[in-house]
Amino acid sequence: MDFATADLMDSFTGELVSCETQFRSYGGVTRFAGPVETIRCHEDNALLRSTAGTPGEGRVLVVDGGGSLRSALLGDMIGASALASGWSGVVIYGAVRDVVALGGLSLGVKALGSNPRRSAKEGAGSVGVPVSFGAAEFRPGMWLYSDEDGIVLATRDLL
Repeated sequence: MDFATADLMDSFTGELVSCETQFRSYGGVTRFAGPVETIRCHEDNALLRSTAGTPGEGRVLVVDGGGSLRSALLGDMIGASALASGWSGVVIYGAVRDVVALGGLSLGVKALGSNPRRSAKEGAGSVGVPVSFGAAEFRPGMWLYSDEDGIVLATRDLL
């Protein structure tokens, strides 16, 4: 990907929203972009697992885990599934695990932190709903651009 979020902000200031949450990068790709798909779940990754296995078509999964660091929502197996299914990245407002293995995947992964504890598998949550964190609202179909400086959102593809 050939873009920088800072340059996008300078060129499209009125069109972009910057996510204020300070994420850590865990994937083998630090710069990724694509249309947004959302999941809201709390300490339960069953919906994330099933969604990651569907055709990603270059989209980015944005997962609102409520900011919980008690258990990981994404690990190496779900990350590998997302990569194989064509997702360009995953943003987790929560925790991940298997960080060494995630770093070896050609997938963008951002999260708040890591925890080796696995999450519940009940399927609680929602897919395709607006989620908010970091003074930004993520809606399905918006465009997300992520790099070393952060995450910005637009209502259309800017590249």
